[in-house]
Amino acid sequence: MLVLQPARKRREASQGRIGLAIAGGGPIGGMYELGALRALDVAIEGLDLTRLEVYVGVSSGAFLAAGLANRLDTAEMCRIFITGDSDQVKFRPEIFLRPAFLEYFRRASALPRLAFDWWKGVLTDPTGSHLSELISRFGGAIPTGLFDNRGIEHFLRQVFTIRGRSNDFRELASKLYVVAVDLDSGQPVRFGSKDWDDVPISRAVQASSALPGLYPPVDIRGHHFVDGALRRTMHASVILDHGIDLMLGINPFVPFNASRGGQPPEGMDKLSEGGLPVVLSQTFRTLLQSRMQVGLEKYAQQYPDTDQVVFEPNEDDGEMFFTNVFSYSSRQRVCEHAFRSTLGDLRKRRAELAPVLAKHGLRLRDEVLDDPSASIMDGLGIPPRATETTARLRRALDDVDALVRDRHPNRRRRAAARRR
Repeated sequence: MLVLQPARKRREASQGRIGLAIAGGGPIGGMYELGALRALDVAIEGLDLTRLEVYVGVSSGAFLAAGLANRLDTAEMCRIFITGDSDQVKFRPEIFLRPAFLEYFRRASALPRLAFDWWKGVLTDPTGSHLSELISRFGGAIPTGLFDNRGIEHFLRQVFTIRGRSNDFRELASKLYVVAVDLDSGQPVRFGSKDWDDVPISRAVQASSALPGLYPPVDIRGHHFVDGALRRTMHASVILDHGIDLMLGINPFVPFNASRGGQPPEGMDKLSEGGLPVVLSQTFRTLLQSRMQVGLEKYAQQYPDTDQVVFEPNEDDGEMFFTNVFSYSSRQRVCEHAFRSTLGDLRKRRAELAPVLAKHGLRLRDEVLDDPSASIMDGLGIPPRATETTARLRRALDDVDALVRDRHPNRRRRAAARRR
């Protein structure tokens, strides 16, 4: 589903300043977002997702936003996360599902003292008047997360410290924000903003994706951070405040609506028959979607001179709703599904979208939209093996090429054609 909010007024001609906001959605949500980004990459001429004005990412969206801001294009991300053909780094899904043994041990170490207090209370207070208070204290022995997210930070640190990339917000050519929530205050923090831009990008992404219950809060400067989606779904206002001309947004989570033609899995007539996991998933998605719709309506009023385009699954998309959010084995299927769905949205709304994009020097590639066999695997291949030195040289040459294009706008189309 494509949500289009054209600018109601414009102060001046577009300068081609584009911002990208990517919401959270767990591992499978991240794969949906990667598929959608890849579709935009191949279907919109003149759009270079690695050279936008500003990026903001939340939770799984922070992985992708940080990668793009670090000049890691969608093709290479597909090689890393989908095909495994990248010569840069090897992605192992198990790093997301390692038990948090350190957290288990830390919490369990409090049990002997709690047990002693329990028996002392039983012996000295037969009425049990203090037992309810003691029982509540046992809650402190429950781990704050099932899985260890330190491996996530290590993986990202490795990705962002090779091939001329940087793990430092201050060294990026574009502005990047990663949003997490301070558990002790309930307030969002924008890593990459003043006073928080010295935190390593990998550490910020680890904090932003620390979904309560699954991952322990991340301690940064004595503050404990959790998933940034707890406050807002997409945090698009972060990039809109930069005065951009066009905002692109991706949200992978919408509630399922069977009345729109969606079909639950065989044997499930009602969502409640799917048990607690399905009920919680529908509830969580409904809350996120409602919050985002309110936000978009507000943005239309607050930023009337910015075109806003948001991509998300259709309400009848059972593929996205019923796929286990941690099913890493489904990542290629979900990525392909998102790729085709996004191309379908672009094709259906082509007449409305084309003039909006044209204002910003962008053009829909009809040959891609009208190709029924288009696949996310097209154009990936296995890139030539490169050393650290040759990779840095290629990056420098790309910078020069981009500088020349900016000074000679009439060459942009030819450059875009070469990238295809």
